[in-house]
Amino acid sequence: MKELCVSDPLPLDEQLCFSLYAATIAINRAYKPALDRLGITYPQFLVLQTLNEVQDGRSIGAIAERLALEPSTITPLAKRLEAAGLVTRIRNPADEREVRVRLTDAGRARWAETGCLGPLIVERSGMTPDRLAYLNAEVAALRQALALKPGAKSAVVQ
Repeated sequence: MKELCVSDPLPLDEQLCFSLYAATIAINRAYKPALDRLGITYPQFLVLQTLNEVQDGRSIGAIAERLALEPSTITPLAKRLEAAGLVTRIRNPADEREVRVRLTDAGRARWAETGCLGPLIVERSGMTPDRLAYLNAEVAALRQALALKPGAKSAVVQ
């Protein structure tokens, strides 16, 4: 594969990686007051979200995979959520290495309170829900393409 080399780096505001990084920070700042009221951090919110997607909980490894993080990052988040009464952590009796995490009733109730976050971004951005959905799909396609091993074919449709 031929390497792309630009003789003069792009100005910061023209670099996609910086735009995505800065947008992530802006979203986290917009979410922070609401998450503070709920007593959770953004990473804890993401863990709750992954658990809400399934009925019977997930293993630490499955949560990590879903969030594209390492299991060692998820374990302390799950422990804090358990201390707050929002999740339970149960070792698999058949495999002591596996810990399964499930929402408690309090966790489900807390999750239900996070519904205000989506409309918050629509309101703060001034963009329509359709435009934000399109932008999200494009960013997801980029993430998927970048996650592929070099030389692998992408299933992303142009």
